Amino acid sequence: MKPDGVQRGLVGEVFNRLEKKGLKLVAAKMMRLDEAVLREHYSHIADKPFFPGVAQFMQSSPVVVSVWEGLEVVQAVRLISGITKARAAEAGSIRGDLAMSVACNVVHASDSVETAAKEIARFFKPEELLEYDKGEYIHVYVAEELE
Repeated sequence: MKPDGVQRGLVGEVFNRLEKKGLKLVAAKMMRLDEAVLREHYSHIADKPFFPGVAQFMQSSPVVVSVWEGLEVVQAVRLISGITKARAAEAGSIRGDLAMSVACNVVHASDSVETAAKEIARFFKPEELLEYDKGEYIHVYVAEELE
């Protein structure tokens, strides 16, 4: 959850949408991002002239970082999030319903399983990722999907 999502009180709304989809929350915390973390997280744009503005925005407020589990979870979260350019995102998506900006677009979503693994390690210690049975999975997946 980016600073705009925190400031606009959208944490519950976003978590609600992910839970309604059937995803399982396994870690969450509020934190402030320092320059070193931002340079690592945005390494693909850290040398671009607009990076200082991105860093300033991402440090303007705490963020909420979270980890979700589920089958094909990366694709599911990206679909629920909508495209980066929020004003063009599909209605029904988080960005399509709740944002208008490219930067102030409420959420970040990992773009691949590999990226997600790196991002999880960046923001969480292994012991912060909690394993538990989610009883409702019998109503989210059929048994064959969970094997």
